[in-house]
Amino acid sequence: MKKRANKALEPDEPLCCCEYVDRRGDRSHVAACCCDCEDLDEACDRWLKKEPQRTDSSSRLAALVADRLRVPWFWGGARRVDLSVLPPLLLLPVLLHIAALHFLLGIVVLTALPVLVLWYYYVTHRKKGRTLFFLSLALFSLGYMYYLFVTEVFLRGDVGLTQLCAVTTGLVLTLAALVHTKREPGYVLLHSAGLHSAVAYCSPPPDRDPAHNGARPEVVTTSRGSGSERPGQGAEPRESGRSRSWCSVCRVERPPRAGHCRICGVCILRLDHHCVCCVGQANHRSFLLTLLLFLLTSLYGTSLVLSSVCPDQNRLTALLYCPGVYNRFSSALCFTCAWYSSIVTGGLLHLLAVQLVNVSYNVTEREARLALREKEARSVCWGLVVDTGVYSRGFRSNWVEFLTMGQGLRARSPRITDVV
Repeated sequence: MKKRANKALEPDEPLCCCEYVDRRGDRSHVAACCCDCEDLDEACDRWLKKEPQRTDSSSRLAALVADRLRVPWFWGGARRVDLSVLPPLLLLPVLLHIAALHFLLGIVVLTALPVLVLWYYYVTHRKKGRTLFFLSLALFSLGYMYYLFVTEVFLRGDVGLTQLCAVTTGLVLTLAALVHTKREPGYVLLHSAGLHSAVAYCSPPPDRDPAHNGARPEVVTTSRGSGSERPGQGAEPRESGRSRSWCSVCRVERPPRAGHCRICGVCILRLDHHCVCCVGQANHRSFLLTLLLFLLTSLYGTSLVLSSVCPDQNRLTALLYCPGVYNRFSSALCFTCAWYSSIVTGGLLHLLAVQLVNVSYNVTEREARLALREKEARSVCWGLVVDTGVYSRGFRSNWVEFLTMGQGLRARSPRITDVV
């Protein structure tokens, strides 16, 4: 029987909450997710006939599933659900419950889980693809840990209302700081030279030779809308081939220390790195605040959980020795979640330490990697400290510059049409 073609979308006809426009431009409905699956039918046909599949059959099926996996929305039709959001929601509770069955299973799961996350991070960043996996993992981990804290610790009466309010306040502040971080990293606009706050830039001579008489490049700063040129205060970045660069992708002239994020596809002022979002000049401070709030909340919540499941042990040693914790499944689950939180806290603590050291030396993570790759930086403490010797003006001046560099960028928040 001939299949009926989907109804084309009329220009003035709005979408209801369950309708959407598919990848072919046709109007469809979330209830018709299993209808007209030519790609799936063909793949099953070839499998039943024991014929080889097409080379692009897997990518076509993935695109089909990604296009039809939608949730109803109040306006604008059904919204697409990114497939990278689902694995943390499905795997994390299952793995933590398996780890709570026996301490050997806990060792295996809690060792394999960080390895898998790091492997996925390496694969996605190597391919420079956008993913919501890490944001989904972070948010779901926060929500799931808080849910277990309320249901397994607070409701049993092991902690009081004051402790619950403290953990809740820390969680809310962390989420608020994360939302503020994701608002805007500081995009490079078509005419963004006047948007800079006081940030140290450098104009090295054309024939740069680090070993030549030990001379260092001259460091100047820029301020918003300043036209004067005075070394150290209010000077515009010098027009040179090295201090300014042209981005062929965004087709904008990048100010010094700006960089193009190949994951987001835009140029960012004073680009540091890409985490759950781009970290740049406008949101670097709120990113560090998010890390700090999360670490404080996680450490406090973990200590409360350990005092609940291991009341006779010291909180510092309860993670390593907690006799009888696996006798009851709820206590074992809380203990496993405390271990999981400790692993995540340790990783983020290292990230925060690296960020604080970089700010102290006035170097971004991107600049540190480039300088190490080109062997133009001094690395000590196993790579924790990377000193390029270019932008640093002393510990106090570096921190004053970092704490004031984002002022004025929020005043003119770029629209999506401003970002080229």
